[in-house]
Amino acid sequence: MITMEDIVKEGHDVLKQKADEVSLPPSKEDQDTLAQMLEYVKNSQDEKLADKFNLRPGVGLAAPQIGLSKRMIAVHFTDFNEREYSYGLFNPKIMSHSVEETYLPDGEGCLSVDREVPGIVPRYARITVKATTLEGEEVKLRLKGYAAIVLQHEIDHLNGVMFYDHINQQSPLTPPANAISAEEI
Repeated sequence: MITMEDIVKEGHDVLKQKADEVSLPPSKEDQDTLAQMLEYVKNSQDEKLADKFNLRPGVGLAAPQIGLSKRMIAVHFTDFNEREYSYGLFNPKIMSHSVEETYLPDGEGCLSVDREVPGIVPRYARITVKATTLEGEEVKLRLKGYAAIVLQHEIDHLNGVMFYDHINQQSPLTPPANAISAEEI
C-alpha cells in the first residue's frame, strides 16, 4: 500500500527526469504498482481512510512521485459537471490539444509540493490522450476543462515538469489572455 511516506518531494531528481515507457503488455509488478497508485488516490479522498492511513487528498498520482521513472499515472476525480473519471494509465500521451487555454482560478496543488504556490497554471482547454488502461485496453480519451487539467498535470510529471514551471513569474495571478476558467467549460 502506498502512503504519504512513499511520495517524493520537490527537489528529488526523479521529478526532473523524463520517465521511461512501460513495455506492453505490462509486467505483473507494473500492474500491481499502478493499481496501488489508483488505490492511493481513491483512499485519499475518503476522509476516514485518509485519516486512518495519514493520506493527503489528491486527484492524481504519477509514478515519478513514488520514485519510479516509469510512464504510469492514476487519476480519480469528479469534474465540475459531475462526470466521474477513474483510470490507471500506462504510457499516456497527448495526441492533440486545443489552441484555447484554461486554468483553475485558485491554482494547482501537488502531492509532491508541501507548500502553497500561488499562481495561475495555463493548460490546454481540450486534449486527446492515448494510453493503455490498467486492464490492458487501448483508449483514446477526449477531455476538456478540469479533466484536461488533471491529466496534463500528471503527464507533466512523466516529462519532468512541475505545475509551477508553467506559472508566469512576472504576473503569477493573471490568467492568460483568451483563456477561460475550467469552471466555465
